[in-house]
Amino acid sequence: MKTRPPSRGLAAHRKKLLAVGLLVGGPLLAHGAVAWFTPIEPPVLAETTGEPTVDPGDADLRVLGPAYARHRGKVLEVHLEGSPEVLGHQHGRLLYPEMARGEAELYGDFEAHVPFAPARWLLLDLGRVRFRGVDQGMRDAMRREIGAEARAFSPDPFADFLPTYQRFVFLHSLYDIALSFERSPLVGCTSFVLRGGAFEESHVVLARNFDFEATPFLDEGKAVFLVREEGRIAFASVAWPGLVGVVSGINEAGVGIVVHGARAREPRTVGEPVVHAARDALARAKTTAEAVAVLAEKQTLVSHLVLIADAAGDVAIVERAPGEPDTVRRPPGDHVPLTNHFEGPLGTDPKNQEVEITTSTRPRRLRLDELLANLPRSSNVEAVVNVLRDRRAAGGEPLPLGHRRAIDGLLATHGVVMDLSAKVLWVSEGPHLSGRFVRFDVGRLLAPGYDPRSEHDVVTLPADPLLDTDAYRTFRANGSPHPGAP
Repeated sequence: MKTRPPSRGLAAHRKKLLAVGLLVGGPLLAHGAVAWFTPIEPPVLAETTGEPTVDPGDADLRVLGPAYARHRGKVLEVHLEGSPEVLGHQHGRLLYPEMARGEAELYGDFEAHVPFAPARWLLLDLGRVRFRGVDQGMRDAMRREIGAEARAFSPDPFADFLPTYQRFVFLHSLYDIALSFERSPLVGCTSFVLRGGAFEESHVVLARNFDFEATPFLDEGKAVFLVREEGRIAFASVAWPGLVGVVSGINEAGVGIVVHGARAREPRTVGEPVVHAARDALARAKTTAEAVAVLAEKQTLVSHLVLIADAAGDVAIVERAPGEPDTVRRPPGDHVPLTNHFEGPLGTDPKNQEVEITTSTRPRRLRLDELLANLPRSSNVEAVVNVLRDRRAAGGEPLPLGHRRAIDGLLATHGVVMDLSAKVLWVSEGPHLSGRFVRFDVGRLLAPGYDPRSEHDVVTLPADPLLDTDAYRTFRANGSPHPGAP
């Protein structure tokens, strides 16, 4: 008996089914292929053990060997001590709840901005392919610390999103990855140094606003890390649970470092993340000159600026871009300002020129120069904080609340004042710069054998009166809009 050939209608129907299958299954297959071919494997790690306990006399104090975590005001104070693996283990176990909350908010924001799941897969896959070798520029000690942190982050509620170690590598590179995108939200920081009698008792002070428009957790859940790594200089870093890199930090020798986003040349996908490079400089340098030399060893992923000062008053601005030697500027005078544009050879780069034209870096710089010129000699920390909280344009002209051209655009993840001479750190409590600033005696907190049970005093500067105004309440009720140039 002869079989009848399939009708044209059935053949067409099969083609449609095949097309639908390819349309649906193709992206899934591609997604699986990317995951298969772009793993980032953790290094071999020494064994680490131990679980945190709550101190019987203080329910807020968690202890794990010499490490601890507690709050000073609303800011999380975290001490880590030991080898890279021990540091990572302490971090992952002590701060597990905070790290889980931070990642949940980060991915929640991602889903809110990209609600179509295949589009999220595509963005993630592009990132995995582009930055599949990002760990190759990391120091072995940092890979081991991140590996131990990832191992300690258990159970991992986000393992289906990305494998733990690979995800933590990307999170440690988040600053560089964010800066690699045009219109990065990181091109908006303001810093300055006072020296030569500009601050009281002739102390050297480094102050900064770190503007990073990301999940509110980076502001509300910020942490001051106090790190004693074996064989290295102890340091303090203002960051967030999950990251012990440095965007704003001071070490026990009185060296301070802050990092600013900038734009020049083409980003690379292999190099040392800037937060690791800045951390390595703090952990090795006793002077500004030594910190500059450490940075010169590093291959950079993206362009950026690093402001360095030490207790002797030596100040350097290091301008860095992929494929270029570092340019080191040593500005004169008792007031050293910095926003987000290059002023050395990289200043002629078209990308830098676009930053100067289209972002707030020039308006903020003009206002900062004006404020610093009018600061009285021997200013105190309150006067410095008032500069960080300034919300006016050059000439004192009012700006709408949250305007991006203001030094305080009501969006900073943290504000800090580092007294490098006294080794004291003041940190904004939130929201943004409007809450209190909390004092951390870094010299005492980093001293060997410091016992967190020995004192509970919290010294603060007052909150900004803005918080109690109808204008601010209206601003928050309207979803905190940020008008003006980015």
